[in-house]
Amino acid sequence: MSARADAAGPRRVVVTGMGVVSALGLDAPAHWAALKAGVCGIGPLEIRDLDRLSVTIGGQAKGFVGEDRFARSQLSLYDRHTQFALTAAAEAWAQADPAPTQDEALRAAVVIGTALPGMQTLDDSYRAAFEEGKSRVHPFVVPRLMVSAPASHISMIHGLKGPAWSVSTACASANHAIGQAFHLVRSGAADLAVTGGAEAPLTFGAMKAWEGLRVMTRDVCRPFSKGRAGMAIAEGAGVFVLEERGRALARGATILGEIAGFGMSADAGDIVQPSADGAARAIAAALADGGLDVSEIAYVNAHGTGTAANDRTETAALRQVFGAHADGLSVSSTKSMHGHALGAAGALEFAAVLGALREGVIPPTINHLEADPECDLDVTPNTARARETPAALSNAFAFGGLNAVLALRRG
Repeated sequence: MSARADAAGPRRVVVTGMGVVSALGLDAPAHWAALKAGVCGIGPLEIRDLDRLSVTIGGQAKGFVGEDRFARSQLSLYDRHTQFALTAAAEAWAQADPAPTQDEALRAAVVIGTALPGMQTLDDSYRAAFEEGKSRVHPFVVPRLMVSAPASHISMIHGLKGPAWSVSTACASANHAIGQAFHLVRSGAADLAVTGGAEAPLTFGAMKAWEGLRVMTRDVCRPFSKGRAGMAIAEGAGVFVLEERGRALARGATILGEIAGFGMSADAGDIVQPSADGAARAIAAALADGGLDVSEIAYVNAHGTGTAANDRTETAALRQVFGAHADGLSVSSTKSMHGHALGAAGALEFAAVLGALREGVIPPTINHLEADPECDLDVTPNTARARETPAALSNAFAFGGLNAVLALRRG
């Protein structure tokens, strides 16, 4: 433990700012309002060469136009995933208004999760070189497509000069990023951090690659439901400001929630097939890290991709950890509404958990048709439900068997 940690134990870490861009809305309030209302943001895509794709739906942040938000000189450096990250970070920063001192800025962290590089830049560059036969591509292709570009630009715009890096662990990227930022603040290595995830995979090349896996739905995403047919790829970003609780209270900041614990595990099994044991170990680790008993958890925002294997395996993992308490859990997959945003998925879901903690509303799993005996949990089908939520979990289980679970308390 850092020398800066409180003598009575690890420092407490709270969330004081939140920003979101998703298929449900272009800011955090719109995202949460749509989640409560059970709005489906998954629909027909508006991308180039759509007629060459078998899957033509996804969770697209329609209405997000980079040219309306950034100067031309900035756009030459920003792929769409960086544009999302900067927009969400600006919203989170404005809400938190952390006003770091010069010394604090030297220790302020930025940790952003992204599964893929700048896919729009990659697509455009390949088209230029191979389809159009051009001899040159844009001089900033490399800095635009870097996985770490969002973290770099956030640090530069907000003057944050402490540890800054990106995390790329497939669909667990955002949870791993938030968890690492949490550890930095809790240990005393930083007093505040900007963290979350960003992804922009809705390009012809990325969608064609995902088609090859044969895990994508062609109509709607219905996690945990009998008759579910797969996942729906999405884009977006969720970015949050984390602070040491004492610092936040001293300056009168609004606390959106508290991160209590973080758990990680590796399945060490199959590159694409999930493991109930690996997921269960991450869930148990998050509870232990946060000093939480299973009886304290009211809500679990599930990874819930809508594939047959994931939902069945996640159900088994929750029952393994919670035992008889699993029957009293409220579970939902908000991917049914905003889609699966890959490296940003955990961040969009983290925002949903913060809303549930603050307002006592469990967002639903929409498009649910019929209970599946292999997913025998209360999955909050189709309609949001009022429930006091003092503590909750947010699950992320990625290809490659990389698992990351966040445990949160009401602030």
